[in-house]
Amino acid sequence: MGRSRSGSEREARTDPGPFGETWVYESIVGAIPGVHLTDLQAITLQVVLFESGVLLLAWAYDLWTAVLPGTAAVAVAAVGSGVMRQFGRRTRRLDLPEPYRRLLFGSKIEVVLGILAFVGLVTHLFVFDPRYADTPLLTWLFGPDPPVPVVYLTLLILWDLCYRIGTSWWAAVVALWRSLRYSFDPDTARRLRRLDALNVAFGLTQLAMVPFLLDRPVLLVAVGGHIVAVTVVSAGAIATLRVGDVSPAK
Repeated sequence: MGRSRSGSEREARTDPGPFGETWVYESIVGAIPGVHLTDLQAITLQVVLFESGVLLLAWAYDLWTAVLPGTAAVAVAAVGSGVMRQFGRRTRRLDLPEPYRRLLFGSKIEVVLGILAFVGLVTHLFVFDPRYADTPLLTWLFGPDPPVPVVYLTLLILWDLCYRIGTSWWAAVVALWRSLRYSFDPDTARRLRRLDALNVAFGLTQLAMVPFLLDRPVLLVAVGGHIVAVTVVSAGAIATLRVGDVSPAK
């Protein structure tokens, strides 16, 4: 308990080590041969591809009622992409305990949480909602016989969103563990608080989806509960972050 960390910044490692120091999303973006995208370029490409698909399919199948909620989901996922890239880059610039970095990046738990969220969402949409809702959400959006391309794109966007949500939750949990386990010099502590606040800001952007879920209590509670949980856990990480003497020990 009470280990201290140096606040000196450093460049991201060229060798991420056996556990890696990137999230899966970052690895995918950085693995495209011959392509080096800035944050703005990567996010712009993501928005253009997804939003073009939303508008094209809405035009092709006359599903304009689905454009607004689809656009909201695309926007939240895009913000999540930006937060992930900024969060990852800023974290790697700090001299932080290896166990924290390993948990945050190398464990790939964010993928597991994203899969669990996505499977739960799919189960709700295709099993629970049709049984208990007067008008299932997919029927309300796409009609009684949803076109296959529309369902495909919808699930792709929802997976993207669930992955971002899983990453946000994992970052909050690991941040709380970090704050309880270690202490840091004032500069590092200040930067870590900013990172935790950035995660809270992303959670709050998910409020953009709430207006479309007001008559869907299960999804409303799930989204609202996630936002509250990330906010509370991240606030706890900020509040418990300790400032201590600098130690050269890793």
